[in-house]
Amino acid sequence: MGERQLTPAGGTVPLGREFFDRPAHEVAPDLLGRVLVYGPVALRLTEVEAYGLPGEDPAAHTYRGMTPRNAVMFGPPGHVYVYFTYGMHFCANLVCLPEGVGSGVLLRAGEVVAGIEIATARRSAGTGRGVPARDLARGPARLAVALGLTLEHNGLDACAPADGTLAVLEGEPPGADLIRSGPRTGVASGKETPWRFWIDGDPTVSPYRPHVPRRRRTS
Repeated sequence: MGERQLTPAGGTVPLGREFFDRPAHEVAPDLLGRVLVYGPVALRLTEVEAYGLPGEDPAAHTYRGMTPRNAVMFGPPGHVYVYFTYGMHFCANLVCLPEGVGSGVLLRAGEVVAGIEIATARRSAGTGRGVPARDLARGPARLAVALGLTLEHNGLDACAPADGTLAVLEGEPPGADLIRSGPRTGVASGKETPWRFWIDGDPTVSPYRPHVPRRRRTS
């Protein structure tokens, strides 16, 4: 897979804040095919998951209200919410709806279209193994590593051109006939909600895995 050139025909215009000022389950499918750029690495989004409102969506980080950890989710739309999970991974979301609401879209997978060498070096660091191009950002934790996103980037504004560090470009959205939806991956609550969206047939989409309860050890 070669690097795609980000040309005007491919949509280099950043998405404005109004794009994200909508319910997450409406923003999510519209993010497919858009190009997320951070520094020298850019990727075309191929899989996302929407998470709903406090008190309504038990799978959302905001379900029980605002905390120091999820405060960015209650900020203005278009900002990036990065969190640390399982003691080893970072994951990135884009905040939706007006300030004070608390909703967003998890970025699950993408195709790296620029900065492939850098993304590959980040993903293979310490392993001594190469990483296939399709796997560079195939999954939310891999996506964060490929882009170089960590907790220090929590709160970055993707809609501030003057910032110059992060943007979501128009890209080339797929036709409606190529967008699929289904249950969200690995969530214990609200697992029937079909708010996972992906581009049908794209090799960078991560495999679906239902939540598996942890078994308690018995003595």
